[in-house]
Amino acid sequence: MRKAAEETIDFADDEEGVASGAASLGPDGGPLVSANVRYVKSGPATDEAWLDDELTDEELAALGEEDFDEELLAAELGEDDTEDFSFDPNETAPVIERPAAKNSGAKKGANAPLVATAVAVSHPPAVADLGDELTEYGSSDDDHRPVPRISIHAFCETPETTALLERAAVDRRLSKTHMTMHMGGLPKAVDHFQSASTPNLIIIEALEGGESLFAQLGELAEVCDPSTKVIVLGRANDIGLFRELMRQGISDYIVRPKSPLQIIKSIATLYIDPAAPPIGKTIAFVGARGGAGSSTLAHNVAWCSAEEMQSDTVILDLDLPFGTASLDFEQDPTSGLIEALSSPERLDDVLLDRLLQKHTERLSLFTAPNLLDRDYDIDDQAFETVIDVVRSAAPTIIVDVPHVWTGWSKRLLQSADQIVITATADLASFRNTKNLVDIISGSRPNDSPPILIINQFDPKLSSVQPQQYEEHVGLKPAFVFGWEPQLFHTAATNAAPIVQVGAKSKTAQSIRELTSFILGRTPIASKKSKFSLAGLVNKKK
Repeated sequence: MRKAAEETIDFADDEEGVASGAASLGPDGGPLVSANVRYVKSGPATDEAWLDDELTDEELAALGEEDFDEELLAAELGEDDTEDFSFDPNETAPVIERPAAKNSGAKKGANAPLVATAVAVSHPPAVADLGDELTEYGSSDDDHRPVPRISIHAFCETPETTALLERAAVDRRLSKTHMTMHMGGLPKAVDHFQSASTPNLIIIEALEGGESLFAQLGELAEVCDPSTKVIVLGRANDIGLFRELMRQGISDYIVRPKSPLQIIKSIATLYIDPAAPPIGKTIAFVGARGGAGSSTLAHNVAWCSAEEMQSDTVILDLDLPFGTASLDFEQDPTSGLIEALSSPERLDDVLLDRLLQKHTERLSLFTAPNLLDRDYDIDDQAFETVIDVVRSAAPTIIVDVPHVWTGWSKRLLQSADQIVITATADLASFRNTKNLVDIISGSRPNDSPPILIINQFDPKLSSVQPQQYEEHVGLKPAFVFGWEPQLFHTAATNAAPIVQVGAKSKTAQSIRELTSFILGRTPIASKKSKFSLAGLVNKKK
């Protein structure tokens, strides 16, 4: 039996991926012994020759209609529901001989120390997660839900895994965590925690399998705190190994991760409460230079999001001395935002509701105070704290980032769920856009690139064409707004959105499309009235 197991699978040499792993599974979920034998048969071959005979349609129909008594069937086969099905690394081949199965249960004493593994089971992943397919974040709430402040220690065996974890560590969803990486795998982890306190999470790369893997995990359990969680990155795509790791208390097992998002999602699953209320998506609008129209577009997109997309929206005007949100929506400037930034620890849902200005039923404002008689020396952490609280109040958060480059503005752009850069077709804006895209893309390697908007474009007067942005910046403009000073002037004078002032203009339609693109929603087309002959006759009368 040991020989059959060795011929079946080798944990260290399994390099064929999910397809070969799936192809090697027998009818009972175990691996095949060879390409020609689906599972190992017990007893003389002549006693089971009837298994090779194909059933007729009548026999298949009879079997489908028959109601089996599972307890009676188990008694006839000699099975016991209380039998221990613990995984034995030396018996991966499925053997139907009952004495052999009972012997494997008798061997569990050798693995007894592993049962006391001092790691917590948080959320066993589905078996489908064992594949090589890249696990990407979708449009769910977890896509923009950050992992809480935890400490992570990773112990790697290969440079490839080290590089993968380094890419995961700089992701915005792990920005609050502290990750430390070591080389040496499981032996290094056991030796390291002999004299060091264990972190919240340990990530282990294991190249080996079988008894050596479980023996080393048992040693690790002896030096770990009970609350420590463990994620194992392995090479063996084996369902038996996965189930035994879950039984031993391992939090997750990932087979040959190819994308940092696989690791990020695994960590998020362990530490983000699925029952927690959803948080809002932050969209940061920033101009490549002053006067590019970033604030105007941000305010119009926010209005369209609230009124036409029916999504509760909050605008944060972070240009504290010179913000224009109060002018664009005809509201009096208040000190609500500066009060929240000055004492972020006091901000909660009740205080937030009092400080926000209600413009419409679905649109709320955090306007800038527009005062120059004071200095705005605010702690960088305060901006992050306030935004975290605001995200619990609405699904869409529009952040109007001023044209400044400070520690908090840089961190805000790096942590936003989506970034919209508004540029004009001139050399200064062209240069600044390239610098912004380079710094943002370098700090957000696992996110989609920013959305580039070209505003105030005049094909005859503009010194830079949209095609040049794509060629030299590496980012194709998503939308190009033409030079329409009269439309924007009318909207600003009347403190009304462009989609109301010029509802049928190309600019208004582009704003609707931009809002739909950012939110990932398709606007509901208005129903056209059907032609009615009776109605036409009544009109003539």
